[in-house]
Amino acid sequence: MNVLKLEIGRIHIKDIQLGSETSVKDGVLCVDKEGLIAFLKQDERIKDIKLDVAKPGEKVRIIPVKDVIEPRVKVQGGINGFPGITAKQAQCGDGRTHVLYGAAIVTVGDIVGFQEGVIDMWGEGARWTPFSKTYNLTVDIQVAEGLQPHIHEETVRVAGLRAAEFVGLAGNVTPDEILTFELGSIFAETAKYPNLPRVVYAQMNITQGLLHDTYIYGVNQANILPTLLHPNEELDGAVVSGNCVAACDKITTYQHQNNSVIYDLYAQHGKEINFLGVIMVPEHTTLAGKVRASDYTVKLATMLGADAVIVSEEGYGNPDSDLLMICKKCEKSGIKTVLITDECAGRDGMSQPLADTAAEAVAVISGGNVSHVVTLPPADKVIGNKAAISVLAGGWEGSLLEDGSLMCELNAVIGATSEIGFHNVTCRLY
Repeated sequence: MNVLKLEIGRIHIKDIQLGSETSVKDGVLCVDKEGLIAFLKQDERIKDIKLDVAKPGEKVRIIPVKDVIEPRVKVQGGINGFPGITAKQAQCGDGRTHVLYGAAIVTVGDIVGFQEGVIDMWGEGARWTPFSKTYNLTVDIQVAEGLQPHIHEETVRVAGLRAAEFVGLAGNVTPDEILTFELGSIFAETAKYPNLPRVVYAQMNITQGLLHDTYIYGVNQANILPTLLHPNEELDGAVVSGNCVAACDKITTYQHQNNSVIYDLYAQHGKEINFLGVIMVPEHTTLAGKVRASDYTVKLATMLGADAVIVSEEGYGNPDSDLLMICKKCEKSGIKTVLITDECAGRDGMSQPLADTAAEAVAVISGGNVSHVVTLPPADKVIGNKAAISVLAGGWEGSLLEDGSLMCELNAVIGATSEIGFHNVTCRLY
């Protein structure tokens, strides 16, 4: 297989409803409520499931959010589902996948308490999260008593993926548009574009343990060295979020499926750059782990003949050191480096934005300040538990005001400062 060619057929979703069948007609997604509940409760670890719908513009708040997943179905090539997790092992990134574009599965419920997020579908909150624009099917999951935290997390994670599969089957219809992503071998692409700069994307993913995990083909990324992926693999479901981390810059599964950096690099491939591939970089907590991962990342980039590397981070604080290590080593090796991060710069924006720094970091893109405080007005309807804001990262005791408003940092808002650029924040130069 010299070339991976992925076609993503988008079925544009304009509304979502709960009913007695799962289907799409004239842009309206109908979900078989009882059928989906029964399907998910085949997992004996699940005690109860509540389904609901949240639509753009409605005064609805979803809290606490675990993950967001795009419903899809494989209609040609490969197998349906998430290989290594909900399906047998298989290659992603080839054939055709149909997407219910504009719809999302949102899993809801406490896991470890302080590390989930909020999505507002209207008003001030909607300005900060990209998932205020999607038609959201919320899956509120109550697990059986006595589950250990990592089993609790796995139960909720897999339930969300299985829900996306169940709903995605409705996408086996004629799509409204088809996107094509095709990339041959490094040698073939370089032969086609010998004069274009060779660019690698190094994507850092949280792999710190204690429910701070990312999975590639079902394997916990903490257990593998930095590895090269064809960009189509991530776009086609090979990478899944298992993170219970600060919501603002957590890369949800939906964002892996629609990685903005990969989309942008593909758009410039053959025009301004030669896009070589994606290095998936684990973020470790130990110094030895950081040195090993950064060394290995630079080695792969060098072996690929990269002229430039774009590095995106997930999280902040501890992983800042990994980000700067990769930067310094790439620049020392003669590889131009661009960093994508966010900032923990204090509520006034005046504190040092990163926990580490380097003279070599001369091209840095910011996704915003995680500490920026927002006040979110009271909702007409809350899906989940509004009191959870007091224990979310970015919230505190007293965040829930008497009138039902929430005062919190962007830390608590899903996708607010996404470090792969999948968010609403922009920068204006005055």
